[in-house]
Amino acid sequence: MSANRFYSAFDTATLTERRSFPGEYRTLFQIDRDRIIHSSAFRRLQNKTQVFLSGQYDFYRTRLTHSIEVAQIGRSLCAYLQQSDLLDDGTFIDADLVESACLAHDLGHPPFGHTGERTLHALMLPYGGFEGNAQTLRLLTQTLFSESGKGINPTRALLDAVLKYKTLHAETPDAENHYLYNDQERWLDFVTAGNAFPAELTPGKVRNGFKSIECQIMDWADDTAYSLNDVADGIRAGFINLESLERWAAAQNLDSAGNEHVAFLCKIIREHRVESKLAVLIGDSIRAAGLRPTSNFLSHETKRHSFELAIDPAIKARTKLNKKIALDLVFKSPALQQLDHKADVILRKLFAVLQDRYIERTGSTLHLLPPEVEQTLEATDDKITRARLVCDWVANMTDPFAFRTYRRLFDADFGSIIDLV
Repeated sequence: MSANRFYSAFDTATLTERRSFPGEYRTLFQIDRDRIIHSSAFRRLQNKTQVFLSGQYDFYRTRLTHSIEVAQIGRSLCAYLQQSDLLDDGTFIDADLVESACLAHDLGHPPFGHTGERTLHALMLPYGGFEGNAQTLRLLTQTLFSESGKGINPTRALLDAVLKYKTLHAETPDAENHYLYNDQERWLDFVTAGNAFPAELTPGKVRNGFKSIECQIMDWADDTAYSLNDVADGIRAGFINLESLERWAAAQNLDSAGNEHVAFLCKIIREHRVESKLAVLIGDSIRAAGLRPTSNFLSHETKRHSFELAIDPAIKARTKLNKKIALDLVFKSPALQQLDHKADVILRKLFAVLQDRYIERTGSTLHLLPPEVEQTLEATDDKITRARLVCDWVANMTDPFAFRTYRRLFDADFGSIIDLV
Protein backbone atom coordinates (compact mmCIF):
# COMPACT_ATOMS: atom_id res chain seq x y z
CA MET A 1 0.00 0.00 0.00
CA SER A 2 2.96 2.35 0.43
CA ALA A 3 3.09 2.82 -3.36
CA ASN A 4 -0.29 4.57 -3.27
CA ARG A 5 -0.28 7.84 -1.34
CA PHE A 6 -4.06 8.06 -1.48
CA TYR A 7 -4.25 5.64 1.48
CA SER A 8 -2.59 5.46 4.87
CA ALA A 9 -2.60 3.21 7.92
CA PHE A 10 -5.86 4.90 8.91
CA ASP A 11 -7.57 3.42 5.84
CA THR A 12 -6.05 -0.06 6.06
CA ALA A 13 -6.76 -0.53 9.78
CA THR A 14 -8.81 -3.65 10.53
CA LEU A 15 -11.19 -4.48 13.36
CA THR A 16 -8.62 -6.84 14.86
CA GLU A 17 -5.03 -7.45 13.82
CA ARG A 18 -4.80 -9.67 10.77
CA ARG A 19 -2.56 -12.66 10.68
CA SER A 20 0.31 -12.04 8.27
CA PHE A 21 1.95 -14.62 6.01
CA PRO A 22 5.53 -14.65 4.72
CA GLY A 23 5.67 -13.41 1.15
CA GLU A 24 2.09 -12.10 1.12
CA TYR A 25 1.46 -11.00 -2.46
CA ARG A 26 -1.89 -9.28 -1.96
CA THR A 27 -2.80 -5.86 -0.63
CA LEU A 28 -5.22 -5.66 2.28
CA PHE A 29 -7.93 -4.48 -0.12
CA GLN A 30 -7.35 -7.50 -2.37
CA ILE A 31 -7.68 -9.75 0.67
CA ASP A 32 -11.02 -8.07 1.45
CA ARG A 33 -12.19 -8.77 -2.09
CA ASP A 34 -11.01 -12.38 -2.09
CA ARG A 35 -12.77 -13.13 1.22
CA ILE A 36 -16.03 -11.71 -0.16
CA ILE A 37 -15.85 -13.76 -3.36
CA HIS A 38 -15.21 -16.99 -1.45
CA SER A 39 -18.03 -16.44 1.05
CA SER A 40 -21.28 -18.39 1.14
CA ALA A 41 -23.25 -15.13 1.14
CA PHE A 42 -21.75 -14.17 -2.20
CA ARG A 43 -22.59 -17.56 -3.71
CA ARG A 44 -26.18 -17.29 -2.53
CA LEU A 45 -26.66 -14.14 -4.61
CA GLN A 46 -26.90 -16.41 -7.68
CA ASN A 47 -30.38 -17.42 -6.50
CA LYS A 48 -31.70 -14.13 -5.15
CA THR A 49 -34.09 -11.85 -7.01
CA GLN A 50 -32.85 -8.82 -8.92
CA VAL A 51 -35.99 -8.04 -10.96
CA PHE A 52 -37.57 -11.42 -11.67
CA LEU A 53 -37.69 -14.34 -9.27
CA SER A 54 -34.54 -16.42 -9.40
CA GLY A 55 -34.67 -19.50 -11.57
CA GLN A 56 -37.56 -18.43 -13.80
CA TYR A 57 -35.30 -18.06 -16.85
CA ASP A 58 -31.56 -18.29 -17.41
CA PHE A 59 -31.35 -14.95 -19.22
CA TYR A 60 -32.47 -12.52 -16.53
CA ARG A 61 -30.11 -11.01 -14.03
CA THR A 62 -29.80 -12.21 -10.46
CA ARG A 63 -28.24 -10.39 -7.52
CA LEU A 64 -24.97 -12.15 -8.37
CA THR A 65 -24.76 -11.12 -12.02
CA HIS A 66 -25.88 -7.62 -11.03
CA SER A 67 -23.09 -7.40 -8.44
CA ILE A 68 -20.51 -8.53 -11.01
CA GLU A 69 -21.75 -5.88 -13.44
CA VAL A 70 -21.58 -3.21 -10.74
CA ALA A 71 -18.00 -4.28 -9.94
CA GLN A 72 -16.99 -3.93 -13.61
CA ILE A 73 -18.47 -0.44 -13.80
CA GLY A 74 -16.80 0.48 -10.50
CA ARG A 75 -13.36 -0.56 -11.74
CA SER A 76 -13.90 1.30 -15.00
CA LEU A 77 -14.88 4.44 -13.09
CA CYS A 78 -11.61 4.23 -11.14
CA ALA A 79 -9.65 3.97 -14.39
CA TYR A 80 -11.51 6.90 -15.93
CA LEU A 81 -11.18 9.11 -12.85
CA GLN A 82 -7.43 8.53 -12.84
CA GLN A 83 -7.25 11.08 -15.67
CA SER A 84 -8.20 13.80 -13.16
CA ASP A 85 -5.60 16.45 -12.41
CA LEU A 86 -6.31 15.76 -8.73
CA LEU A 87 -4.69 12.32 -8.97
CA ASP A 88 -1.40 10.95 -10.30
CA ASP A 89 0.44 7.64 -10.73
CA GLY A 90 1.29 7.55 -7.04
CA THR A 91 -2.06 8.82 -5.78
CA PHE A 92 -5.07 6.93 -7.06
CA ILE A 93 -8.41 5.48 -5.98
CA ASP A 94 -7.83 1.78 -5.44
CA ALA A 95 -9.87 -0.25 -7.94
CA ASP A 96 -9.62 -3.41 -5.81
CA LEU A 97 -11.21 -1.56 -2.89
CA VAL A 98 -14.02 -0.24 -5.09
CA GLU A 99 -14.52 -3.69 -6.60
CA SER A 100 -14.80 -5.17 -3.10
CA ALA A 101 -17.49 -2.66 -2.15
CA CYS A 102 -19.38 -3.35 -5.38
CA LEU A 103 -19.27 -7.11 -4.90
CA ALA A 104 -20.39 -6.75 -1.28
CA HIS A 105 -23.06 -4.08 -1.64
CA ASP A 106 -26.00 -6.51 -1.95
CA LEU A 107 -24.77 -9.33 0.32
CA GLY A 108 -27.35 -8.47 2.98
CA HIS A 109 -30.38 -8.55 0.71
CA PRO A 110 -32.94 -11.22 1.63
CA PRO A 111 -34.85 -13.45 -0.80
CA PHE A 112 -37.42 -11.86 -3.13
CA GLY A 113 -35.64 -8.54 -3.61
CA HIS A 114 -36.99 -5.33 -2.15
CA THR A 115 -40.29 -7.01 -1.31
CA GLY A 116 -38.41 -9.34 1.01
CA GLU A 117 -36.60 -6.40 2.56
CA ARG A 118 -39.84 -4.52 3.24
CA THR A 119 -41.52 -7.59 4.70
CA LEU A 120 -38.61 -8.44 6.99
CA HIS A 121 -38.44 -4.84 8.17
CA ALA A 122 -42.12 -4.98 9.17
CA LEU A 123 -41.67 -8.34 10.91
CA MET A 124 -38.52 -7.28 12.73
CA LEU A 125 -39.80 -3.85 13.77
CA PRO A 126 -40.41 -4.95 17.40
CA TYR A 127 -36.82 -6.24 17.50
CA GLY A 128 -34.89 -3.43 15.80
CA GLY A 129 -35.97 -3.66 12.16
CA PHE A 130 -34.33 -5.08 9.05
CA GLU A 131 -32.34 -3.16 6.44
CA GLY A 132 -30.34 -4.64 3.56
CA ASN A 133 -27.31 -2.36 3.94
CA ALA A 134 -27.25 -2.88 7.71
CA GLN A 135 -27.42 -6.63 7.11
CA THR A 136 -24.45 -6.36 4.74
CA LEU A 137 -22.50 -4.63 7.51
CA ARG A 138 -23.53 -7.42 9.91
CA LEU A 139 -22.26 -10.06 7.49
CA LEU A 140 -18.93 -8.34 6.93
CA THR A 141 -18.26 -7.68 10.62
CA GLN A 142 -19.89 -10.62 12.40
CA THR A 143 -21.50 -13.50 10.57
CA LEU A 144 -19.44 -14.33 7.47
CA PHE A 145 -17.04 -17.11 8.44
CA SER A 146 -18.98 -17.12 11.72
CA GLU A 147 -16.52 -19.39 13.47
CA SER A 148 -14.19 -16.38 13.67
CA GLY A 149 -16.80 -14.14 15.28
CA LYS A 150 -15.52 -11.14 13.33
CA GLY A 151 -16.79 -11.66 9.80
CA ILE A 152 -14.06 -11.08 7.24
CA ASN A 153 -12.25 -8.66 9.59
CA PRO A 154 -12.55 -5.91 6.96
CA THR A 155 -10.46 -2.81 6.54
CA ARG A 156 -11.84 0.55 7.64
CA ALA A 157 -11.86 1.73 4.03
CA LEU A 158 -14.00 -1.22 2.88
CA LEU A 159 -16.56 -0.74 5.65
CA ASP A 160 -16.78 2.95 4.81
CA ALA A 161 -17.13 2.12 1.10
CA VAL A 162 -20.05 -0.23 1.80
CA LEU A 163 -21.82 2.02 4.32
CA LYS A 164 -24.36 3.89 2.20
CA TYR A 165 -26.19 4.88 5.40
CA LYS A 166 -24.74 6.15 8.66
CA THR A 167 -27.90 6.70 10.71
CA LEU A 168 -28.91 4.33 13.53
CA HIS A 169 -32.46 3.00 13.63
CA ALA A 170 -33.04 4.62 17.02
CA GLU A 171 -32.23 8.01 15.50
CA THR A 172 -34.95 7.66 12.84
CA PRO A 173 -37.36 5.07 14.34
CA ASP A 174 -40.08 5.74 11.77
CA ALA A 175 -37.80 5.15 8.79
CA GLU A 176 -38.72 2.15 6.65
CA ASN A 177 -35.14 1.76 5.39
CA HIS A 178 -31.78 3.51 5.08
CA TYR A 179 -30.56 2.93 8.63
CA LEU A 180 -28.14 0.78 10.63
CA TYR A 181 -29.10 -1.52 13.48
CA ASN A 182 -28.69 0.06 16.91
CA ASP A 183 -26.05 -2.43 18.01
CA GLN A 184 -23.90 -1.47 14.99
CA GLU A 185 -22.88 1.84 16.50
CA ARG A 186 -19.49 0.33 17.37
CA TRP A 187 -18.76 -0.36 13.68
CA LEU A 188 -19.83 3.16 12.81
CA ASP A 189 -17.44 4.46 15.48
CA PHE A 190 -14.68 2.32 13.96
CA VAL A 191 -15.33 3.78 10.50
CA THR A 192 -15.11 7.36 11.81
CA ALA A 193 -12.32 6.48 14.29
CA GLY A 194 -14.46 7.96 17.05
CA ASN A 195 -14.87 11.34 15.34
CA ALA A 196 -18.37 12.59 16.17
CA PHE A 197 -20.70 13.63 13.37
CA PRO A 198 -21.01 17.42 13.30
CA ALA A 199 -24.38 18.94 14.16
CA GLU A 200 -25.15 19.85 10.56
CA LEU A 201 -25.05 16.16 9.55
CA THR A 202 -28.44 15.43 11.05
CA PRO A 203 -29.65 11.81 11.21
CA GLY A 204 -31.50 10.60 8.16
CA LYS A 205 -31.12 11.82 4.59
CA VAL A 206 -28.49 14.48 5.34
CA ARG A 207 -26.13 12.20 7.27
CA ASN A 208 -26.71 9.32 4.88
CA GLY A 209 -25.47 11.58 2.08
CA PHE A 210 -22.04 11.66 3.74
CA LYS A 211 -20.03 9.00 1.89
CA SER A 212 -16.41 8.22 1.14
CA ILE A 213 -15.35 8.62 -2.49
CA GLU A 214 -15.27 4.83 -2.93
CA CYS A 215 -18.83 4.57 -1.60
CA GLN A 216 -19.94 7.29 -4.02
CA ILE A 217 -18.33 5.40 -6.91
CA MET A 218 -20.00 2.15 -5.84
CA ASP A 219 -23.34 3.95 -5.54
CA TRP A 220 -23.10 5.47 -9.02
CA ALA A 221 -21.98 2.13 -10.49
CA ASP A 222 -25.01 0.50 -8.85
CA ASP A 223 -27.36 3.19 -10.17
CA THR A 224 -25.88 2.83 -13.64
CA ALA A 225 -26.16 -0.94 -13.68
CA TYR A 226 -29.69 -1.38 -12.44
CA SER A 227 -31.19 1.65 -14.18
CA LEU A 228 -30.05 0.29 -17.55
CA ASN A 229 -30.19 -3.43 -16.92
CA ASP A 230 -33.62 -3.42 -15.27
CA VAL A 231 -34.90 -1.74 -18.43
CA ALA A 232 -33.09 -4.30 -20.60
CA ASP A 233 -34.57 -7.21 -18.65
CA GLY A 234 -37.99 -5.55 -18.71
CA ILE A 235 -37.84 -5.25 -22.49
CA ARG A 236 -36.66 -8.84 -22.93
CA ALA A 237 -39.47 -10.09 -20.67
CA GLY A 238 -42.10 -8.12 -22.62
CA PHE A 239 -43.11 -5.73 -19.84
CA ILE A 240 -41.61 -2.82 -21.76
CA ASN A 241 -42.63 -2.76 -25.42
CA LEU A 242 -43.41 -0.12 -28.01
CA GLU A 243 -47.07 0.14 -27.07
CA SER A 244 -46.58 0.28 -23.29
CA LEU A 245 -43.61 2.67 -23.53
CA GLU A 246 -45.32 5.10 -25.87
CA ARG A 247 -48.51 5.03 -23.78
CA TRP A 248 -46.49 5.63 -20.62
CA ALA A 249 -44.54 8.51 -22.16
CA ALA A 250 -47.74 10.20 -23.34
CA ALA A 251 -49.01 10.30 -19.75
CA GLN A 252 -45.79 11.86 -18.42
CA ASN A 253 -44.67 15.46 -18.48
CA LEU A 254 -41.28 14.74 -20.05
CA ASP A 255 -38.85 17.41 -21.17
CA SER A 256 -37.18 17.31 -24.57
CA ALA A 257 -34.30 15.17 -23.29
CA GLY A 258 -36.77 12.69 -21.76
CA ASN A 259 -38.77 12.42 -24.98
CA GLU A 260 -35.55 11.94 -26.93
CA HIS A 261 -34.50 9.09 -24.65
CA VAL A 262 -37.90 7.38 -24.95
CA ALA A 263 -37.61 7.69 -28.74
CA PHE A 264 -34.16 6.08 -28.48
CA LEU A 265 -35.59 3.16 -26.49
CA CYS A 266 -38.39 2.69 -29.01
CA LYS A 267 -35.85 2.69 -31.83
CA ILE A 268 -33.65 0.00 -30.30
CA ILE A 269 -36.71 -2.12 -29.52
CA ARG A 270 -37.78 -1.93 -33.18
CA GLU A 271 -34.26 -2.78 -34.33
CA HIS A 272 -33.84 -5.62 -31.79
CA ARG A 273 -30.58 -4.06 -30.59
CA VAL A 274 -31.41 -3.52 -26.92
CA GLU A 275 -28.39 -5.17 -25.28
CA SER A 276 -25.71 -3.59 -27.47
CA LYS A 277 -27.20 -0.10 -27.49
CA LEU A 278 -27.87 0.03 -23.75
CA ALA A 279 -24.33 -1.21 -23.13
CA VAL A 280 -23.07 1.94 -24.87
CA LEU A 281 -24.92 4.03 -22.28
CA ILE A 282 -22.82 2.41 -19.54
CA GLY A 283 -19.81 4.12 -21.08
CA ASP A 284 -21.71 7.41 -21.10
CA SER A 285 -22.34 7.05 -17.36
CA ILE A 286 -18.67 6.37 -16.69
CA ARG A 287 -17.55 9.38 -18.71
CA ALA A 288 -20.17 11.51 -16.93
CA ALA A 289 -18.23 11.23 -13.65
CA GLY A 290 -15.60 13.60 -12.36
CA LEU A 291 -13.76 14.46 -9.14
CA ARG A 292 -13.82 17.65 -7.14
CA PRO A 293 -12.14 18.43 -3.80
CA THR A 294 -14.19 18.78 -0.65
CA SER A 295 -13.65 19.33 3.07
CA ASN A 296 -15.42 17.78 6.03
CA PHE A 297 -14.82 16.42 9.51
CA LEU A 298 -12.92 13.36 8.23
CA SER A 299 -10.92 14.93 5.39
CA HIS A 300 -8.04 15.59 7.79
CA GLU A 301 -7.87 11.84 8.51
CA THR A 302 -8.10 10.43 4.99
CA LYS A 303 -8.09 11.41 1.34
CA ARG A 304 -11.14 9.18 0.94
CA HIS A 305 -13.17 12.04 2.38
CA SER A 306 -11.28 14.79 0.58
CA PHE A 307 -13.01 14.24 -2.76
CA GLU A 308 -16.54 13.89 -4.03
CA LEU A 309 -18.01 12.49 -7.22
CA ALA A 310 -19.56 14.99 -9.62
CA ILE A 311 -22.01 13.57 -12.18
CA ASP A 312 -23.18 15.28 -15.36
CA PRO A 313 -26.76 16.43 -14.57
CA ALA A 314 -28.05 15.26 -17.97
CA ILE A 315 -26.80 11.71 -17.43
CA LYS A 316 -28.09 11.72 -13.86
CA ALA A 317 -31.53 12.77 -15.17
CA ARG A 318 -31.48 9.99 -17.77
CA THR A 319 -30.62 7.46 -15.08
CA LYS A 320 -33.54 8.70 -12.99
CA LEU A 321 -35.84 8.39 -16.03
CA ASN A 322 -34.76 4.77 -16.62
CA LYS A 323 -35.54 3.96 -12.98
CA LYS A 324 -38.99 5.52 -13.38
CA ILE A 325 -39.68 3.49 -16.53
CA ALA A 326 -38.66 0.25 -14.83
CA LEU A 327 -40.67 1.07 -11.71
CA ASP A 328 -43.90 1.95 -13.53
CA LEU A 329 -43.84 -0.62 -16.32
CA VAL A 330 -42.10 -3.57 -14.64
CA PHE A 331 -42.17 -3.44 -10.85
CA LYS A 332 -45.71 -2.04 -10.64
CA SER A 333 -47.10 -4.44 -13.23
CA PRO A 334 -49.85 -6.83 -12.00
CA ALA A 335 -47.67 -9.86 -12.77
CA LEU A 336 -44.82 -8.72 -10.52
CA GLN A 337 -47.15 -7.33 -7.88
CA GLN A 338 -48.81 -10.74 -7.62
CA LEU A 339 -45.41 -12.36 -7.12
CA ASP A 340 -44.58 -9.69 -4.55
CA HIS A 341 -47.76 -10.59 -2.68
CA LYS A 342 -46.82 -14.27 -2.75
CA ALA A 343 -43.32 -13.49 -1.50
CA ASP A 344 -44.76 -11.40 1.34
CA VAL A 345 -47.10 -14.23 2.39
CA ILE A 346 -44.31 -16.81 2.30
CA LEU A 347 -41.95 -14.77 4.46
CA ARG A 348 -44.66 -13.80 6.95
CA LYS A 349 -45.76 -17.39 7.48
CA LEU A 350 -42.20 -18.68 7.76
CA PHE A 351 -41.23 -15.97 10.22
CA ALA A 352 -44.36 -16.48 12.34
CA VAL A 353 -43.53 -20.15 12.91
CA LEU A 354 -39.92 -19.37 13.83
CA GLN A 355 -41.00 -16.41 15.97
CA ASP A 356 -43.28 -18.59 18.10
CA ARG A 357 -40.74 -21.38 18.39
CA TYR A 358 -37.46 -19.54 18.88
CA ILE A 359 -37.99 -15.83 19.60
CA GLU A 360 -41.03 -15.72 21.87
CA ARG A 361 -40.74 -19.41 22.86
CA THR A 362 -44.52 -19.77 22.96
CA GLY A 363 -44.87 -22.43 20.29
CA SER A 364 -43.83 -26.04 19.94
CA THR A 365 -40.46 -27.54 20.81
CA LEU A 366 -39.99 -29.09 17.37
CA HIS A 367 -36.55 -28.85 15.82
CA LEU A 368 -37.15 -26.57 12.84
CA LEU A 369 -33.70 -25.11 12.24
CA PRO A 370 -30.26 -26.65 11.62
CA PRO A 371 -28.69 -27.94 14.87
CA GLU A 372 -25.91 -25.33 15.04
CA VAL A 373 -28.41 -22.47 14.61
CA GLU A 374 -30.86 -23.95 17.09
CA GLN A 375 -28.17 -24.56 19.71
CA THR A 376 -27.12 -20.91 19.55
CA LEU A 377 -30.74 -19.79 19.87
CA GLU A 378 -31.44 -22.08 22.80
CA ALA A 379 -28.37 -20.74 24.63
CA THR A 380 -29.42 -17.10 24.11
CA ASP A 381 -31.53 -15.49 26.83
CA ASP A 382 -32.00 -12.10 25.16
CA LYS A 383 -35.11 -11.96 22.95
CA ILE A 384 -33.73 -9.23 20.68
CA THR A 385 -30.63 -11.27 20.01
CA ARG A 386 -32.71 -14.36 19.26
CA ALA A 387 -34.83 -12.36 16.82
CA ARG A 388 -31.73 -11.13 15.01
CA LEU A 389 -30.39 -14.68 14.72
CA VAL A 390 -33.70 -15.92 13.29
CA CYS A 391 -33.70 -12.97 10.92
CA ASP A 392 -30.16 -13.86 9.82
CA TRP A 393 -31.33 -17.34 8.87
CA VAL A 394 -34.34 -16.08 6.91
CA ALA A 395 -32.38 -13.30 5.20
CA ASN A 396 -29.72 -15.80 4.12
CA MET A 397 -32.30 -17.82 2.21
CA THR A 398 -32.23 -17.91 -1.55
CA ASP A 399 -35.54 -17.65 -3.39
CA PRO A 400 -35.76 -21.40 -4.13
CA PHE A 401 -34.80 -22.32 -0.56
CA ALA A 402 -37.52 -20.06 0.83
CA PHE A 403 -40.09 -21.62 -1.51
CA ARG A 404 -38.94 -25.13 -0.57
CA THR A 405 -38.96 -24.45 3.19
CA TYR A 406 -42.43 -22.92 2.95
CA ARG A 407 -43.75 -25.97 1.12
CA ARG A 408 -42.18 -28.36 3.61
CA LEU A 409 -43.92 -26.56 6.46
CA PHE A 410 -47.29 -25.81 4.90
CA ASP A 411 -47.87 -28.01 1.82
CA ALA A 412 -49.20 -31.43 2.81
CA ASP A 413 -48.22 -32.94 -0.55
CA PHE A 414 -44.62 -31.75 -0.49
CA GLY A 415 -41.56 -33.05 1.31
CA SER A 416 -39.98 -36.27 2.38
CA ILE A 417 -38.18 -37.41 5.48
CA ILE A 418 -35.03 -37.83 3.38
CA ASP A 419 -35.05 -34.22 2.12
CA LEU A 420 -32.39 -31.92 3.50
CA VAL A 421 -33.72 -29.04 5.58
